[in-house]
Amino acid sequence: MKEETGQVAGLSPMDEANQELISQVHPPRWENPRPSGRYNLVVIGAGAGGLVTAAGSAGLGARVALLERHLLGGDCLNVGCVPSKCVIRASRASADARDGERFGVKVSGTEVDFTAVMARMRRVRARISHHDSAERLRSLGVDVFLGDARFSGPDAVEVGGQTLRFRKAVIATGARAVQPRVEGLEEAGYRTNETVFNLTERPRRLACIGGGPIGCELAQAFYRLGCEVVLFHGGRHLLNREDEDAAAIVQKAFVREGIRLVLGSRPTRVEKRPTGKRISFDSGGTGESVEVDEILAGAGRTPNVEGLDLETVGVEYDPKKGIKVNDFLQTTNPRIYAVGDICMDWKFTHAADAAARLVIGNALFLGRGRLSQLTMPWCTYTDPEVAHVGMYEREARDRGVEVDTFVREFKEVDRALADGEEEGFVKVHVWKGTDRIAGATIVARHAGEMINEVTLAMVGGLGLKTLARVIHPYPTQAEAIRHVADQYNRTRLTPRVKAMMARWLSWWR
Repeated sequence: MKEETGQVAGLSPMDEANQELISQVHPPRWENPRPSGRYNLVVIGAGAGGLVTAAGSAGLGARVALLERHLLGGDCLNVGCVPSKCVIRASRASADARDGERFGVKVSGTEVDFTAVMARMRRVRARISHHDSAERLRSLGVDVFLGDARFSGPDAVEVGGQTLRFRKAVIATGARAVQPRVEGLEEAGYRTNETVFNLTERPRRLACIGGGPIGCELAQAFYRLGCEVVLFHGGRHLLNREDEDAAAIVQKAFVREGIRLVLGSRPTRVEKRPTGKRISFDSGGTGESVEVDEILAGAGRTPNVEGLDLETVGVEYDPKKGIKVNDFLQTTNPRIYAVGDICMDWKFTHAADAAARLVIGNALFLGRGRLSQLTMPWCTYTDPEVAHVGMYEREARDRGVEVDTFVREFKEVDRALADGEEEGFVKVHVWKGTDRIAGATIVARHAGEMINEVTLAMVGGLGLKTLARVIHPYPTQAEAIRHVADQYNRTRLTPRVKAMMARWLSWWR
């Protein structure tokens, strides 16, 4: 199959970096291989889940075909994790420069070159794209097919005018941004995570619809890069699925920085005017409006189930929830599996990666790996970050599970004081009467790095007694985890234990 660069939709500008990206993840003149025999595994979709499934299976000796209609690397590389973290890093540099005076560092004439920020993002993305390139996958033994794929029979998939036979198949087509149901929005024009990284000039005024992880991360990042930002959210506080104490800290940071929050609100109409886009919205029963230059919709995802002809192979799905799978990631057709955003509630790159490893064993080697047995951490990359693993306290209450909770605030941690990062905490829940960890939330500038210690303890069946014995370099913010473990140990010093220890010590006097 031959395809011209201009036919690959969604990327701009077509500078050197984006041309390099496309040459890696959708080569313009890529020739699809000729299928030979029956594949052990056909994987549809080359995002994180599909890439790990295909490369991992080929590495174990399986004959594998990987089909992708757009860009190898999926959302994570092209329009998600990689570009967003590049932009967030630049925004943190801007915030640090402006905030330097409180550390005794006066920076004059600080200016954000938005065009340069976005150009750097494109260059970094292009460098990383080599990991997901068609050539690299081919070198690993994967047959890469570019084009639209659909099931055409009980053991067959069509792509680019060719039919591929399979013993097992994996659907990993992911999800896309939901379009908010707002009158006039489509006509006025809006952006999602799939198009916002195409910006080359800074919008003076930006509206973000949705106060979940995507909306919050990008609202703060673009504000710090010089945009006036208004954030609409239907909930009573930001990040309403997170720990309330954690969400409150992020919300306080947003207000302090100057982001306008319109909570409990619902945009009702958008009108394009010569001076901008007028958003009418309802807030607390009162109708108001605001004018912006760009609108970013960051509220929700919908699964990519269209065009696959899933009915042909008896794969059940819901247009809103995605493909139905059991705990082994097997669809209603036992020969076909699914992985990633197309079927999972955890819509994270690392979740798709972890689930793909289960699928390899389950589909090819009679494995019985269960999705429910994964211990899944996640992080929202605001500043401060909010990282979580396991159960929330409210979940424990809903399930009738009793937990003990231990908290260490960073205003009590020496390194956090030195860093000027006192807002935040480590909060750990343990099953009542034990040291076994049920869940944890960390709010800190690098909470995503810190949550891994708790996740490791949970995976390894280690409790707070063990974490109390872990020596942390001083001073580090991660010491807060040991402090929480020390709190647990102190609860073991009951009056009876203290009395016994006192008697023992008095015997030695």
